[in-house]
Amino acid sequence: MQEIILALLAGLIVGFVFALIKLPIPAPPALPGVMGIFGVYLGFKLFQWVSTTFFG
Repeated sequence: MQEIILALLAGLIVGFVFALIKLPIPAPPALPGVMGIFGVYLGFKLFQWVSTTFFG
């Protein structure tokens, strides 16, 4: 849980600094982009599960 809170805090700080110096955010600004990143993460986790369950 601590990793999640630290990651959220780091993201908030980075977003704030980027807005402060008027740069575009370093992340997809739309929901489809965010869902794409989430899909990549889920695919990675699915591969880990399949490889350890069936081939480990």
